[in-house]
Amino acid sequence: MEIFQWLNDQLLRMDWLAALVRMLVEDGLGLDMASRVGASVHFFIYDVIKIFILLSVLIFAISWVQSYFPPERTRRILGGLQGFRANVMGALLGTVTPFCSCSSIPLFIGFTGSGLPLAVTFSFLISSPLVDLASVILLASIFNWSIAIAYVLIGIVLAVLGGTLIGRARMERHVAEFVRNAPQLDIEQAQPTRRERLAFCAEQVGEIIQRVWLYILIGVGIGAAIHNWIPAELIGALLGEDRWWSVPLAALVGVPMYADIFGTLPIAEALVAKGVGLGTALAFMMAVTALSLPSLIMLRKVVAPPLLALFFAIVLVGIVLIGYLFNSFAYLFI
Repeated sequence: MEIFQWLNDQLLRMDWLAALVRMLVEDGLGLDMASRVGASVHFFIYDVIKIFILLSVLIFAISWVQSYFPPERTRRILGGLQGFRANVMGALLGTVTPFCSCSSIPLFIGFTGSGLPLAVTFSFLISSPLVDLASVILLASIFNWSIAIAYVLIGIVLAVLGGTLIGRARMERHVAEFVRNAPQLDIEQAQPTRRERLAFCAEQVGEIIQRVWLYILIGVGIGAAIHNWIPAELIGALLGEDRWWSVPLAALVGVPMYADIFGTLPIAEALVAKGVGLGTALAFMMAVTALSLPSLIMLRKVVAPPLLALFFAIVLVGIVLIGYLFNSFAYLFI
């Protein structure tokens, strides 16, 4: 157990990095760690470096797994399943796609156009940005393994139930005709060589880093400001655990934003440190990643307003319920 804790502290929390950054701030920059400026600089440098290291390693590993599941193979796997099992598989396959909500939509279009049920494709669309495997490691590095595992499991449950409810609504007519009638080429793809897989993984790392680096810097910057500059009393008055409106407010505030989980985690970390309920912080994070305004605008191009409204309502209600659940049982995880 002690060995596991040591590995967790050194590999995930990177205590060694925190110590090095402390030396840089105090000895190199001459700042007092007890001051707001020193603590903010330490928070920013440490979190940015840690997230980029973990992100690069995780995306490389996830991309290696993903190289065995190209879209055509994924479609065939899902097409061979029916009912609840297909929804579960759609949600699980969403966890091995390191995509934001916007980049998940082209795959959603391809799956829907190939004839997969809406229940399956929406389960994939919900889980892909919400609970990718990288979120497990990143959540564990900032909070702990109990929170990380619980978050992912509940996220998958939301994806399965959300997809199931949308499927039961029988709203196929609200999918754009060009999606439903999209031509599909069933071409058998040759298995890539190890060198090709390595090149694919490296390309994915570069592509995703290029796409999210700004959001990470913004997210860490906001987290540093919340952690060291905004009074806990003010945050507690708005989003305190005893405020019934804190969870829906956090979820609604997150909707207009656009970021990956990598950029929202430092904000959630700072909010929890200031006394905000765990469920409230996670509700904000989930709303940003699963219901970002740009992704809703893109989704509107392929589905009619009734289906878009149903998707939004189901996911938003699910996020709020999950937030209340985590707030009620936070003592089990912290």
